[in-house]
Parts: sequence; structure tokens; C-alpha cells
Amino acid sequence: MTVSQPKELVLVDGSSYLYRAFHALPPLVTSRGQPTGAVKGVINMIRALMKACDHENIAIVFDAKGKTFRNEIFEGYKAHRPPMPDDLKSQIEPIHQIIRAMGLPLLVVEGVEADDVIGTLSQQASENGIKTLISTGDKDLAQLVNDHVTLINTMTNEMLDTDGVVKKFGVKPNRIIDYLALMGDKSDNIPGVPGVGPKTALKWLQEYESMEGIIENANKISGKVGERLRENLELLRLSYELATIKLDVDLDTDIQNLTKKEDEKQVLHEIFSKMEFKTWIKELEQEGTYGTSSTGIEIDSGNSDLKEVAIPTPKGVEYSPILSKDDLDEVTDKLRELKKFSISVEFKDTHFMDAAILGIAISIEPGKAFYIPLGHDYPGCPEQLPIKHTLKSLKPIIENPSIIKVGYDLKQIRHLFQNYDILLQPIKSDLLLTSYVLNSVAVKHSLADIASYYLKI
Repeated sequence: MTVSQPKELVLVDGSSYLYRAFHALPPLVTSRGQPTGAVKGVINMIRALMKACDHENIAIVFDAKGKTFRNEIFEGYKAHRPPMPDDLKSQIEPIHQIIRAMGLPLLVVEGVEADDVIGTLSQQASENGIKTLISTGDKDLAQLVNDHVTLINTMTNEMLDTDGVVKKFGVKPNRIIDYLALMGDKSDNIPGVPGVGPKTALKWLQEYESMEGIIENANKISGKVGERLRENLELLRLSYELATIKLDVDLDTDIQNLTKKEDEKQVLHEIFSKMEFKTWIKELEQEGTYGTSSTGIEIDSGNSDLKEVAIPTPKGVEYSPILSKDDLDEVTDKLRELKKFSISVEFKDTHFMDAAILGIAISIEPGKAFYIPLGHDYPGCPEQLPIKHTLKSLKPIIENPSIIKVGYDLKQIRHLFQNYDILLQPIKSDLLLTSYVLNSVAVKHSLADIASYYLKI
């Protein structure tokens, strides 16, 4: 019996999803204190993608534990990264269990990264004329884009084909490795050429076409940056090797076998019960409704073209990340016209009296909110607005006594803003204090507990 080739393949960068979910969502826990926020976030994103694509050929790929071949090439690779938080580490196995129980192929290969597995599978697919959609927030994967491979960043709803890569980075996909090698990558501790940023890397590549062309003409490049280039040619070649995604990983499966199987509903029910996912349990009990969450990508199976569409969210709900100065200007213009808005702040896991702000969430009306990431640092993290510019733009609004601020634990948020010489005022309603007043005997008053008690979610 021969297995037919798939027409389209969907590959999910699970590790990118993992860090995004952990950093973007509040720290949800069960009544026993088990962290669940990343589990809920990752599975929600996968379900959304499945609903959008509606294809049987799909695989979820995660990094394996331990070091990879890149650590053998360069001991400093990712060496500066702090260890994975225990709250996140404890959620990986439940995520894997749920993915398997959903009938989805899960790939975790030791000695390489998820990027390398995705690269190998997309290469196999391209060689067989199969279109591939890669769901990721990792810019490194732009090097895989070709006539058959497209990237989707579900956080920003950005799709990158060949033209999209050129528009975003200024170079074609086949020069992304050169581009990354020249700049280096702080998150992965890839050294690059000291002092070379995106503008210089792009200028050199436009003039000399490739990294090798730049090396051959290194003596023609003047100034201190030229000196640094000539002093670090071996470091540049090392960076190129580190930035290159493998296309020949030895896998124990192939693209024909990456097919969704039937859900194991009983297993899912047991896991969801343990994780206290009440809404998902209800969906399971309503036959046929599980996994039908809303999404943002459409694949036209008639002509196999990948199309970009706006991400539909639940009716009446609009949540938007703010990643550009133009978007920030639009938000501040809207805020100036309001009489009140809700605000929340994400901060580093230290005492709030001296903590750094990671992001600001603002809701201007029921079902409409914005999130401004400012200090997140994780694999696939999008480029964020400068915190100094953002807070300067928001300060007059946050301090405006005519615009009421509401939220949860506003005393803490007020202290956070004071660290940046910003006075949060006036405070009208604090959900934490309201919860104490309405139910003072309750043991827990977290935002998740309040939502569960009053909204039954």
C-alpha cells in the first residue's frame, strides 16, 4: 500500500509558541497551585491554527532537552540564557500529552533544534512540490522561505513569502543567513561582527551581494566598522555556521506520515480535569465541538495558494499587539478622547518596588484591548517599541486627572510606574479591592480566581 503525498503541510514551531504563551499570559494556576497558563496558551494557538488550515498533514515541533551540535561548534551558544523557569518547565509534559491526545504528530529530536527539524521537513516538502506553511515567530526561519514555503506569525498576523521577506528584511530569503551572521543574535549569543546592525548589514549585502563577497572586499570597507570586520572574519564565518538551519536531520519519520489521527477524548478529558480547564471539558462533552476555536489563516485548497486574512476573534472582541510607533500613536490618540480605561502591567519576576516593566495592557471598552510589549526576551520575540519612547508618549495620559483608570491591583501598578517617574492617577476602581469587599472570606483573590467565581470561566 502506497501512502499518497500531501498537497499541503503545516509545521508548528512549538518552542516559539511555548515562550510566547508563557510570557504573554497571566500566571494561571490550578487550585493545587499547578501552573497552567502556558498549557492553555499553546493549545489555544494550535487549535486556532488547525481550525484555520483545516488540513490533515501537520506536525508540532519542539526543542529537545540538552545541548545541540551548535554547542559543540561554539561553547557560548545560548550560554547567557537563564535556565527555564520551573513554572514553565512543569508545563511542557502536559502540553506534549495534550498534543498527542489531540492526534497530532509531535516531533522532539535530540541534538538539534526545532528549527532544524522544521527546516528538514520543509526541504523534503519543497523537493516534492508540496506547499508548506510554517507557524512561528522566529525570524531565523525566514531563510527557509521559497516558492513552496511561507511563514505565518500568528501574533502579528504577518505572512512572509519571498516578497514579504524582502520587504521586512531588505534581502531575499537566500541571504537571510548572511544577514543574521553579520549582525549576530543577542538572544542566541551568536557573536556576529561587533558594531554591525541591520542597516550596515543590509548596506554591505546590497553592495557585495553575499557574506563571501563582503569578506573578499573587506579591505575596501573603511572606518572603524571596516577594521572590526577584518579583525573578526573567523567570527563571522562561525556566526554563519551557527545561524544556518540544517536541512538534513536524520528523522525517524517523513512527510507522508505527518497526519492527524483521531482525538483520544477520554485522555483529553482526564488531562483537562486535572488542569481544571472547565471550558474545554464542556467542549469535549459536546461531541464534535472540540478544537474549533477561531483563527487567522486560510488555505485555499482549490489552488493550494496560501492566503492572508484578518484574524477573526470571538464576536465583538478585538485584541491587538502594538509593535510600531504608528500603532502607538493611534492608541494614544484614542486614549486622549476617553473618560476612563482599564490598565494592567506585566513586569519582571522581582519585587514590584524596583521591577522593570515588560509590557502594558490597555482596554478601552468591553472586548477591545491593546498590548504593548516592551521588555520581553524569548525565542521568536518580535521587535518591540523602545520603552523610553513608549512611556514618554503614555505619561501625559497616565497622569491626566480627567481620565479615570481602573484595573486589578492598581496599587502595585502605581508603584511600577513610579519607578519611571510616572504618576498613575486618578484611580477609580480596583478589582482586587472590590473582590475583598464582596467576598472577604475567600482564600484567593487572583484575577483568575475572580473570573472563575463571578464569570464561571
